[in-house]
Amino acid sequence: MGTDDGMVLSVVFTGRDEVRVERAPAPRPGPGEFTVRVNVSLVSAGTEGIVLGRLFEPGTHWDQWVRYPFVPGYSAVGTVLELGEGTDRVRVGDRVALRRPHASVLSVPAAEDVYRVPDAVTDEEAAWFHLATIAQVGVRRAEHRLGDRVAVIGLGPVGQLAVQYARLSGAAEVFAVDPVRSRVDLATANGATVGLALPADEAAAAIRRATDGEGADVVYDVTGAAPVFAAAQHAVRRFGRLVLLGDSGTPSAQSLTPALITNGLSVVGAHDMHGEFAADDRDPWNNLRMGELFFRYLERGVMNTSSLISHRFPAEDAEAAYRLVRARPAHLTGLLLDWTGATGA
Repeated sequence: MGTDDGMVLSVVFTGRDEVRVERAPAPRPGPGEFTVRVNVSLVSAGTEGIVLGRLFEPGTHWDQWVRYPFVPGYSAVGTVLELGEGTDRVRVGDRVALRRPHASVLSVPAAEDVYRVPDAVTDEEAAWFHLATIAQVGVRRAEHRLGDRVAVIGLGPVGQLAVQYARLSGAAEVFAVDPVRSRVDLATANGATVGLALPADEAAAAIRRATDGEGADVVYDVTGAAPVFAAAQHAVRRFGRLVLLGDSGTPSAQSLTPALITNGLSVVGAHDMHGEFAADDRDPWNNLRMGELFFRYLERGVMNTSSLISHRFPAEDAEAAYRLVRARPAHLTGLLLDWTGATGA
């Protein structure tokens, strides 16, 4: 269990721009608990980069959330290792996905959501489940209609997933917008119908030209970059919807424009926490159900996450991985930490 010497490795942010791989005794499951040997975990480069660099304003929800030492990560995939007394939710050897931090072995309480990974889905594909539910929250808030013209501005990991969901939701056109050509090409390979390798303001003008001056029915701002919010409003058609899916660390710099009122726009905020509820007949689509739907899409081959992986690091090299995250290179779309060496597998 854990490393070969019975220890567990985990990633900890000990301060601003300080990353450490720490060692601790391997956990044993208590009653109703189980342990999981992690195979891979996905780094959420946007969120974890903001947290690590403290790239947020005082008084924001980020400021209230981030306290060092901070344990990052929320997309782990692994194999059930050991069961505590009275545990019958899983079996030893099951492959599961969990909203848990970056670590080689995890102890999981009985009440936590467990996403079972289908046999046809690889660990690396499955590791996208949490970002996929975040994107799906935004898509549900968008309330798409068949034939919508959709624009996704910002083609990082969540933006790439939003493009694929928009296609699945019956969009007639999907405009994929990002200044980085390689990201635009990746989005068009996965279903976008128009790729615009342009800054947001230029892309908004191009979208209006392509739609006979009308604009898109639904526009997603998935950048987290405060200035983009104003530009995105000019890409939305009259009475259309703007979904703010990128969580900016500097919300005071996000500006409303006259288009909001003159065009009667609806602006909708979407956040991961919106899926944190117990499903019922009136609203079954909580995080767990959305994750299960994502896995069905992967099984059927109608969504693709393997193409989004740009970097892989052994977990022991997490410091190097996060240096890359903080550098924010244009070619970074998906970064995985590989824990198989750390678990002695």
